[in-house]
Amino acid sequence: MKKLIAILLALSMVLGLGLFAFAEEAAPEEPALQSDVVVLFTSDVHCGVDQGWTYAGVDVIRDKLVADGNHVILVDDGDSIQGEPLGTMTTGSADIALMNKLGYEIAIPGNHEFDYGMDRFFELVEQAEFPYISVNFNYKGEPVFDPYIIKEFDGVKIAFLGITTPYTLRSSTPKYFMDETGEFVYGFFQSDDGTLLYDKVQEAVDAARAEGAAYVVAMCHLGDETECIPYTYADIISNTTGIDAMLDGHAHDKEQVKMLNKDGNEVLRSACGTKLEAVGYLRIATDGTLSTGLYQWASKDNAVKVLGLESEMNDAYVEATAELNAALAEVVAYSGVDLLIADPVTGVRIVRNQETSIGDLCADAYHYVSGADIAFVNGGGIRVPIMAGDITREDILRVHPFGNMLCVCEATGQEILDCLEYSAYAWPGEFGGWLIPSGLTFEIHTYIPSGVVLDENKMFVGVDGEYRVKNVMVGDEPLDLDKTYTVACHNYMMQDKGDGYTMFEDNNYLQESTMLDNQILITYITEGLGGAIGEQYLEPQGRIVFVEEAPAA
Repeated sequence: MKKLIAILLALSMVLGLGLFAFAEEAAPEEPALQSDVVVLFTSDVHCGVDQGWTYAGVDVIRDKLVADGNHVILVDDGDSIQGEPLGTMTTGSADIALMNKLGYEIAIPGNHEFDYGMDRFFELVEQAEFPYISVNFNYKGEPVFDPYIIKEFDGVKIAFLGITTPYTLRSSTPKYFMDETGEFVYGFFQSDDGTLLYDKVQEAVDAARAEGAAYVVAMCHLGDETECIPYTYADIISNTTGIDAMLDGHAHDKEQVKMLNKDGNEVLRSACGTKLEAVGYLRIATDGTLSTGLYQWASKDNAVKVLGLESEMNDAYVEATAELNAALAEVVAYSGVDLLIADPVTGVRIVRNQETSIGDLCADAYHYVSGADIAFVNGGGIRVPIMAGDITREDILRVHPFGNMLCVCEATGQEILDCLEYSAYAWPGEFGGWLIPSGLTFEIHTYIPSGVVLDENKMFVGVDGEYRVKNVMVGDEPLDLDKTYTVACHNYMMQDKGDGYTMFEDNNYLQESTMLDNQILITYITEGLGGAIGEQYLEPQGRIVFVEEAPAA
């Protein structure tokens, strides 16, 4: 019989007799990529559309990849619309318009997408000509956006899913996520151990695979900072399966990492820094191999001007900024010294875990304008240095881009001590809520482990155990825990519980929303310092002292 079938098959091939019904049908071939897929991604642009590569550079890179025969998709991993005057003075709309022009296809919300308020965020989402996705951004437990989107190339399905750090609840303005009674109604599936988020991520991955996704790419705003545990990129990867690559932001790093997931399979993680200093890519090759990397621009100069890049984005940027330039270019003061946010030798950011001259200056500005006993400024609210020379309005806006407002409240010495203890809880790790004081000095005894207690939303609850902060002095007098003092900061931290500060929310306020943060700084420099920052800010002034060993008995 087998011999007969073989003869008939041979005849059918020669004579076209259509006798293949005798043979088993071959299984349909799985679709395969005919060209490489390159996922270009940006993150933490923070309105720096004219810096580094610029959006014109992104356009040029993409066009070259397309011309070389690749499939290309452009995505953004959050914190795009806040951080520079372009965003501040248009509440994000100019940045969304530029993203539309450039042709982004997918975006996720970072923590700073919410800085103009929830209503404004949703207005910008409507303005966007690309979808936002998120596995975990929810309203009363219901997802706000689709958790993932599937794109198809040569019949091969690639799923993109979005993850935003739950620390958004305190690193943006907590009040924006609450209802009128002060209850959180928006959230990010946060929990003490992170398992709620891990489960939501796994659900999305499994659903995408069930829809036929051959690859799963996680677009994330997670980072690797100590304060973000248990929501760092490493936490997500090590507690899930099925993600092939993670394109990450939030920490402003540029690390290219390979690590194992819950099943022991390798996952690629890529980050691309901030303000277009690099454009990240994930390449999915036709043979199925994955690789990540960066198109880097190491110079501080604008790539468009240096390289003469030609792109329609050049004209789009000029149009977007024309009305702002005159006001921003106005010189309002002068500095005789550099005031830095990073170590001048290593380049490592220190404004979130050390006392800095620029921190002293900004805290003194709040102290001067408010007239309070004590003033604070948080390191996460100081975004760029002030360099020696003329200072323009734009320079000031870049230091304080958030539009926070001056507030003054009455607070007990105990509340102030709790505030300082919470500020130091993550040390030596970075913390956006790290405080630099004015009118007050203190020690941090770093050999004492932090006893700060947080709730499931990572908001301050109390201190369990010995305080790390000791020898607090208000002027020349020790802090009196029972005494009432006046304290100045901004609405983000004091009234809206920004960075998790809860100790001032119910206090008596003597001043509320009286002046913008950047105007406070301008007022202090022009009036309090006579228009010039001098030698008193050459070095930090010793307001925070670190004690590394217990005093001898």
